[in-house]
Amino acid sequence: MSTSSPAHPAQDHSLDSFGDAAASATRVTPGNALRPEDIAIAPEKPSEDVAQYALRLGDDALILSQRLSHWISRAPELEEDIALGNIALDTLGHARSFLSYAGHAWDKTEDDLAYLREEEEFRCAWMVEQPNGDFGVTIARQLVMSVFQYLLYTELLESSDATIAAIAAKALKEVDYHRDHAFQWTVRLGDGTEESHARLQAALELVWPYVDELFDDDPLIDAVGDAGARPSVLREAFDKHIAEVLDEATLTVPDVPRAPGGGRRGEHTEHLGYILAEMQVLARKHPGATW
Repeated sequence: MSTSSPAHPAQDHSLDSFGDAAASATRVTPGNALRPEDIAIAPEKPSEDVAQYALRLGDDALILSQRLSHWISRAPELEEDIALGNIALDTLGHARSFLSYAGHAWDKTEDDLAYLREEEEFRCAWMVEQPNGDFGVTIARQLVMSVFQYLLYTELLESSDATIAAIAAKALKEVDYHRDHAFQWTVRLGDGTEESHARLQAALELVWPYVDELFDDDPLIDAVGDAGARPSVLREAFDKHIAEVLDEATLTVPDVPRAPGGGRRGEHTEHLGYILAEMQVLARKHPGATW
């Protein structure tokens, strides 16, 4: 699952702001960049609850990355092929870090968790499982996910778990680019032609039923306490950010019923199975596969 992201400029991933606790919890590579490989051999393992929480974050990022990667060679312009490909790579990098940390608790690798689990063992939200649809649907989903992840990772900077905080700090710098990319496309399409406006508004209505699940609190959130972030407290800021960009794009927040959800409990839509089947076929063909 290794990845790189050449489109982004070099960034300072210093962990100094996390103090000595972060330094003792993880081995930091040259340049102060925290790598999944470092997380996997850290001297301290996460608790079961923190591992389950990291698994949830990793699954969201992993499945979103797979969806975004399908646009490579299919985007409406060459530059967008590169942009979506790099966003997918960034997101895959976040997945690698979170899954490495979760797996560290159970003596499993990131690849074990990505490729060797059954569908009901995944903990991703329904939002990231949904088909890409047309380009407008993908932009609507990316708008929601980039704003949500930006707020979530910002909150996780204060995590009492040093590794979660360090992963969030690195991911936040990249998600800031993803959010800006989604904002620009939302305004470009929403305030563009009559057709692009209508199609993006329709895309928002397809995506919006899956928004509420992202902000649901559940017993795991109570269990992880200060190590995690309570999703419900992010909703007000999310609504404010979304309202601002939709207003600029001359779009409106859809008034549609919520989807049932259940991804956090391992209850998924029919779409996840197809993604996992594709991933597992590729894993079997990979020379380093452990199957």
